[in-house]
Amino acid sequence: MCTLPFFMTTLNSTFSLSPEVALARSAHHPIVALESTVITHGLPNPENLALAQGMETEVRANGAIPATIALMNGKIRVGLSKEQLRTLANAEQVRKISVRDIAPALVQNAFGGTTVAGTLFAAEKAGIRVFATGGIGGVHPSPRFDISADLIQLAQAPVIVVCAGAKAILDLPATLEYLETMSVPVIGYQTDRLPAFYVRDSGLPVSARADSAQEIAEIARKHWALGMRSAILVTVPAPEVVALEKEDVDQAIEQALTEAEAQNIRGQAVTPFLLGRVSELTERKSLKANLGLLRNNARIAAQIAVAYHRNSDLTA
Repeated sequence: MCTLPFFMTTLNSTFSLSPEVALARSAHHPIVALESTVITHGLPNPENLALAQGMETEVRANGAIPATIALMNGKIRVGLSKEQLRTLANAEQVRKISVRDIAPALVQNAFGGTTVAGTLFAAEKAGIRVFATGGIGGVHPSPRFDISADLIQLAQAPVIVVCAGAKAILDLPATLEYLETMSVPVIGYQTDRLPAFYVRDSGLPVSARADSAQEIAEIARKHWALGMRSAILVTVPAPEVVALEKEDVDQAIEQALTEAEAQNIRGQAVTPFLLGRVSELTERKSLKANLGLLRNNARIAAQIAVAYHRNSDLTA
């Protein structure tokens, strides 16, 4: 029985691929998915647009095609034009879109920035095997039942996810335990330790180490060839030039968490609030680190995408 390659499966009409992404998909060229909540909810204007453009530039410079994903005009847009990217960066009424939010937003023609979970869902459906982001969501320190949908989607979306670990505001040991329970490989890129977003070393071990894009591509192919369905989580330390000291970040996070609790901030509002306050408390050093690690992750993700497609048998 002949089966279609993963990336050649028919797309639902709800998806709209940009001409560039559609051509790359049909020609079997490497593509890197990029999330859009970093544009709509993660960074202030004009840094958000500059970052989005910068990440796309890094992907192209390293041999792959960028596919920024967002919800616009009743469609899941996979790949945005320059004008669409600018519109998204400047829009005021934009929803934060996780998996649960996709259908309501589509029906209501809402603009939406996709989270890690939302982007993973769309990337898998579009046949994109590599995705670059900043930091994944995870288990919050309080309340303990506040667990990001990112972790659920990582357990069921066969995509290589390149990140700087989980966001530093989270309970990192609990997040690692959850990923282990869900059988998600956590691969340290040229490191044996889990990065902590702004901080290069959390002190926690990863489940395996890989020292090249080619090795990561081989791990992913073998993982999925065995019938596994989870993502491969590739954790990349922030570049030394922008990384922060753990003590400084921990102090800022502790104060931000106290303020969030006092202001009764809950749900999807927690992460943007905490990241914003940490940026203020570190005198924008965390923002600089965020921008640097995002571009670095886009670069490495493109290299992995090229390596994956170079030796792919077009069925994985």
